[in-house]
Amino acid sequence: MELGLQGKVALVTAASQGLGRAIAGRLAEEGMHVAMCSRSAERIREAAAEVSRRAGPGSRVEAWPADVAVPEQVEALARRVEQAFGRLDVLVCNAGGPPPGDFFDVTDADWERAFQQNLMSVVRLVRACVPLMERSGGGTIVAITSTSIKVPLPRLILSNVMRAGVYALVKSLVPDLAARNIRIHTVAPGRIDTARVRSLDEDLARHSGRTVEEVRRSYCQQIPLGRYGEPDEFARVVAFLVSDAARYLTGQAVFVDGGMMRAL
Repeated sequence: MELGLQGKVALVTAASQGLGRAIAGRLAEEGMHVAMCSRSAERIREAAAEVSRRAGPGSRVEAWPADVAVPEQVEALARRVEQAFGRLDVLVCNAGGPPPGDFFDVTDADWERAFQQNLMSVVRLVRACVPLMERSGGGTIVAITSTSIKVPLPRLILSNVMRAGVYALVKSLVPDLAARNIRIHTVAPGRIDTARVRSLDEDLARHSGRTVEEVRRSYCQQIPLGRYGEPDEFARVVAFLVSDAARYLTGQAVFVDGGMMRAL
């Protein structure tokens, strides 16, 4: 299937590892110019070098350090994209997940950090990037959330609340962005085999008195496809959603979870 992404420009945040890195790599392989950011200058440079090796002919990859929880850095990031590429067609809002914990484990400071990192970062990225997308003729925004937007996950109170807020934001923005020729979705990963998910499995194992292998086996038993997903499998779904092949889709929550989420 021809996705029609060649020569377009994407910004992928929190792209030094995990899902963000996989998405940046897949979009570059499809022929897009890709801007990447991460809080660590060293790690985002390393990731950009790897993405560049995967990139299609003519694709250009740029990488800058930026913390999406800091308003000024979000605004500076949008300006850098405009200066480097002159346009923006795809925005992928991604950020590291907040630490695990139950309700009585987390503090007000934990709530505030999660609010800034996982909810307000999306608000600010959309606000900063939509004017450039409008001047480029439109585009697509994807916010990475979690299956917890449908069913809360154990020991992830911060993520459960903030991800649900992002989903509400996505649904609320659909009409206003459609008038600007901009589509918006959220993509919700299930058990994708990333360092983040492995650390969550380790946390759940410690708090449930099980081994990590037992935790993973328990999850696999809940997944109809019987295994954890691979980051590139997730990235391929994102590439489809931001492509011309999905131009009549907007406001969707797409679960990439091997069928684990059974809720209607």
